[in-house]
Amino acid sequence: MPVVELSYSRLEKLIGKVSRKQILESLPYLGLDIESESKDEIRIEYSPNRPDYSTDFGIALGMQGLLGTKKGLYQLKISSGSKKILVDSSISKIRPYVTSIVAKGGSIDDATIKQLMVMQEDLHFGIGRRRKKSSIGIHDLDTISFPLKYTTTDKNHKFTPLNSNQEQTITDILQNTDVGKDYGGILGNSTKFPIILDSKGKTVSFPPIINASMTTVTTKTKNLLVEVTGLNKDDVEDSLSVVATILQSAGFKLESVKISGSKNSSPLLKNKKLTFDSDLVNKTLGTNLTTSLICSCLKKSRLDAIAKGKKIECTIPRYRFDIFGPMDLVEEVALGYGIQNLEPVLSPSLTVGQKNQFSEKLKTLSSVLVGLGFTEALNSSLTSERILYSSTQRDPKGSISVVDSKSQEHTILRDSLLPGLIENLSRNIHEQYPQKLFEIGTVFTLGNPINETTHIACVSAHQSSNFTEIKSIMQSMLKTAFNLDSQTKTSSESLFKKGRSAKVILNGNSIGTIGEIDSAIIENFKIRVPVVGFEINLPG
Repeated sequence: MPVVELSYSRLEKLIGKVSRKQILESLPYLGLDIESESKDEIRIEYSPNRPDYSTDFGIALGMQGLLGTKKGLYQLKISSGSKKILVDSSISKIRPYVTSIVAKGGSIDDATIKQLMVMQEDLHFGIGRRRKKSSIGIHDLDTISFPLKYTTTDKNHKFTPLNSNQEQTITDILQNTDVGKDYGGILGNSTKFPIILDSKGKTVSFPPIINASMTTVTTKTKNLLVEVTGLNKDDVEDSLSVVATILQSAGFKLESVKISGSKNSSPLLKNKKLTFDSDLVNKTLGTNLTTSLICSCLKKSRLDAIAKGKKIECTIPRYRFDIFGPMDLVEEVALGYGIQNLEPVLSPSLTVGQKNQFSEKLKTLSSVLVGLGFTEALNSSLTSERILYSSTQRDPKGSISVVDSKSQEHTILRDSLLPGLIENLSRNIHEQYPQKLFEIGTVFTLGNPINETTHIACVSAHQSSNFTEIKSIMQSMLKTAFNLDSQTKTSSESLFKKGRSAKVILNGNSIGTIGEIDSAIIENFKIRVPVVGFEINLPG
């Protein structure tokens, strides 16, 4: 889940008439998880389908509704502007759509710049699918001469990119910069590249790669130009609607930008309407709310609603593109009503079942390892190529990837537990040693359908950790939990040091691996002490 860092003092000013205690108690009821807090700072996890919560401005809008200080629709106020973007037909087969808006008269400090950058990158990874579907450029308006032209150029085109003071060609940027290497593949093998030029021929942006240095936003910037390019008109306008909402809530006045050429048009960012039956709310939530109260709940979720008999007509702002149908509105009613006010009841269809024997075995196994001094970890089944393969020197052959993942850290289904535990150790290098962790969880391998098996893995990290130690722990675990005697047989495994690894043998069959983690892997994860571990397949 994406994380945003917030300041209590800024939130208090943005929300108005609210205490720190109220903020802390209310955040979970906005669907936000508190990751950590210290003094004036708090780290919040939010759902990728609510990119407006990637800034304190967006969270303040939601909090105002929940606390009742400002309810109803947050309406974008966009006045007619004179700025223009002309779209050349040469762009139509490369990155055909562009949309834009101007934001004037705002005040930007370092904290606001940081918030906007976080929002921009989260939109790139979420809606933008790592900039492929849409990418955003935010520029200092007063450095740009209009009208702009969205067109194509060749690989020899030169300009000074963001965070540089030297002109570079398109080829240089793609081959020698981190953003070029990361996102250049989006443009495929085309010999033409998208570019936005101002009326003086100066480069404004090279989407979806990088902005030009001349339009850099600083604390002295008063007026902004936002441009979004992409492959689909709805996607680029989705992104623009979020940015526009956040900028308006930050104090900017919005003006439209006239866009024409190659099937492009000026963005409207219109609200949408959705009508649903109030009975759906009460049947789903187990409540008996009147239509009037349902409308009030929706307004606390920053929507507008009017009762028409049993039907409710809801007006949804453009930036809430996560709302597709009536069930989404039921969820908004629940949030506005207050999840804490819903009384849980047992379903009449509920029956008392029996304990699953395999689950009981796992519970016993967990208790034994806790008794041996280990702490249980719980990692996501989805992980990254870096953790699972490249940093652990494992072969990615047969990996199972997620299509269009919204997070670069959750792209592959894990086929082993040990890499995740090693990553846990790398995130705890500031803590005292020894550190001993275990995890019991599902791993996945290719098949039709995909094969799912339960594994257990343990790691022990401290200055004196060695093969003998982890072998005795593994054998003690199996003996105490299941009264099973296991042996080890020397083998070579990619995770472990040569000559310091083995297969775990039970009744003549290999059920796992054990050994001392290779020093190169320990270095990759920046761990400061030796690490030993094992992973075993648990038959059902």
